Amino acid sequence: MKIAVVGATGLVGTKMLEVLAERNFPVTELLPVASEKSVGKTITFKGNNYAVVSMQTAIDAKPQIALFSAGGSTSLEWAPKFAAAGITVIDNSSAWRMDVTKKLVVPEVNASVLGKEDKIIANPNCSTIQMVVALNPLHLKYKIKRIVVSTYQSVTGTGVKAVNQLMNERLHGTSDEMAYKYKIDLNAIPQIDVFTDNGYTKEEMKMVNETRKIMGDESIRVTATTVRIPVMGGHSESVNVEFENDFNIADVLSLLKNSAGVVVEDDLANQIYPMPMHAHNKDAVFVGRIRRDESQDKTLNCWIVSDNLRKGAATNAVQIAEHLMAKKLLA
Repeated sequence: MKIAVVGATGLVGTKMLEVLAERNFPVTELLPVASEKSVGKTITFKGNNYAVVSMQTAIDAKPQIALFSAGGSTSLEWAPKFAAAGITVIDNSSAWRMDVTKKLVVPEVNASVLGKEDKIIANPNCSTIQMVVALNPLHLKYKIKRIVVSTYQSVTGTGVKAVNQLMNERLHGTSDEMAYKYKIDLNAIPQIDVFTDNGYTKEEMKMVNETRKIMGDESIRVTATTVRIPVMGGHSESVNVEFENDFNIADVLSLLKNSAGVVVEDDLANQIYPMPMHAHNKDAVFVGRIRRDESQDKTLNCWIVSDNLRKGAATNAVQIAEHLMAKKLLA
């Protein structure tokens, strides 16, 4: 199994290499790919050193899978070239997510949509992934009508520059490296990505549109507010979900506890609930503060936390690759 990791030197690319190693993905040959200025540098994978190669060199080597995490413009340019060479691309950018010809996949929810013909597969937005993993089991039983979600997102979702800004501000009180317009330490910035014409940010609209596509139900109404906060380790979400059918809290807890990829942390007596510091470097989606909305019938409140670099990006991509292998969907 020859694998290319495109964007191998970035935050998510580095995490993809970690996840491939941890999950013992059967890599027989690794092709780390990065920008031209990084070609020739070395990265370490499972104790061995590998030289970073160019895009074209990777295509010429004909890997079965290319895990992309190099940004939307790079993906738009290069993913079709990899696909044309018979390589299956799993792309972490937003470039292909809402393309009607491309599948948008969270394995616990909709891996069954994939076929051998899918050569460019989109990895969803990090905040969407964790929400649908937690809510899809409930949707299948109670049918979701409406979701109201507010997110509290880690600086790692922006990248290394944002991490540096936060740590410089925290340690030195200021930062020359500004990923955000405003200071992030001791602050909350209610803007992730650019604003669109309707007053929502692109991140908020991603959650609306991607949720419907992944869950295969355009009737689900979603509204989102996404906020950047000075934490690392994972994204947190306050989710209010209205169902068509009523539910019993005990049944909801049981259903979630038996759902793939979900860990329930809901012990009020001992003040146990999901937090990003505990989700860090884990692959699960953690759900807690599960309670009925007493202001409206058939409505549930919950708190969802997951490591955005792992399940929200790298792990989800590797799980897609594992599914392709298991179902013999690779050329």
